[in-house]
Amino acid sequence: MSPWNVFLQTFFLLPAAGAQPRGPADVVSLAFQQSELNSFLWTIKRDPPSYFFGTIHVPYTRVWDFIPENSKAAFQQSSIVYFELDLTDPYTISALTSCQMLPQGENLQDVLPQDIYCRLKRHLDYVKLMMPSWMTPDQRGKGLYADYLFNAIAGNWERKRPVWVMLMVNSLTEVDIKSRGVPVLDLYLAQEAERLKKQTGAVEKVEEQCHPLNGLNFSQVIFALNQTLLQQENLNSIIFSHDNSQVPNFINATLPPQERITAQEIDSYFRQELIYKRNERMGKRVKALLEEYPDKGFFFAFGAGEFQTLMSVERFCFRLLPLISSGDQYYLSYLFSCICCICQRLR
Repeated sequence: MSPWNVFLQTFFLLPAAGAQPRGPADVVSLAFQQSELNSFLWTIKRDPPSYFFGTIHVPYTRVWDFIPENSKAAFQQSSIVYFELDLTDPYTISALTSCQMLPQGENLQDVLPQDIYCRLKRHLDYVKLMMPSWMTPDQRGKGLYADYLFNAIAGNWERKRPVWVMLMVNSLTEVDIKSRGVPVLDLYLAQEAERLKKQTGAVEKVEEQCHPLNGLNFSQVIFALNQTLLQQENLNSIIFSHDNSQVPNFINATLPPQERITAQEIDSYFRQELIYKRNERMGKRVKALLEEYPDKGFFFAFGAGEFQTLMSVERFCFRLLPLISSGDQYYLSYLFSCICCICQRLR
């Protein structure tokens, strides 16, 4: 496994705990299940058609057999594939690395409260000790060993900004470690597009994903890191979770009133920056691409949590048709009306 894959799975596409490997009975029923699945595929009504496909950030092997054939066919027939970020571009990796670092000359020990720094160091020592027992025989068979993986994920951690250390700690769990070594779905699609020599691109810049995280104020970051460490120190409590939109959620009914306010402020900030503003920006860029290349078929693979982008595109006058898969036929489940076109006629 390349260091790029390890990096992306750790800091950008955080794998969630997911399904266990399927047994023979599951494989036998796969054909039936295929006919019942929602494809998470939307078509943009034009000639040739373009598509939105909702991805989830888990190892692709957990979900590939359950992705309906209409989604795979849409990917194959589209000449241009766009992602949130260009995951195969070395600049993306370099920029993601740079944006995580503290200013020159600063170290984590200089900026964190001493008690939190000591707890963090103790936890990372524990993870490093436990990681060999967390590795699977399959990972070892592929040449993926604990020391290499720990260094790939946590190397140079004392130079990272606290918010990125928080995300790192949250990914250093036994379940997540066992899933390393297989590309997440987004990265797999990017690799497949490259292998098939499709034209690829991205609708976002690295800085647009990094800056909102780096924009949290110091007290909010310390709160978030503390809550993440508490989760790891007390495995029975669930304080930090991920959803498909990749927006952290720190709100918990057991928090004291003041801490609950801080959690709500962080939640509100992330939703504004990483969902609302981000989707509006992505929608405008998708519109521009569709207008610039009217004779091209696009396949837009975005995290399912970003699908408010669909509403942004709809407002820009492209009709969207969600599809479900049923046997060999496609049925339209419902239509969005194109309000933007109506508004333009009223002007």
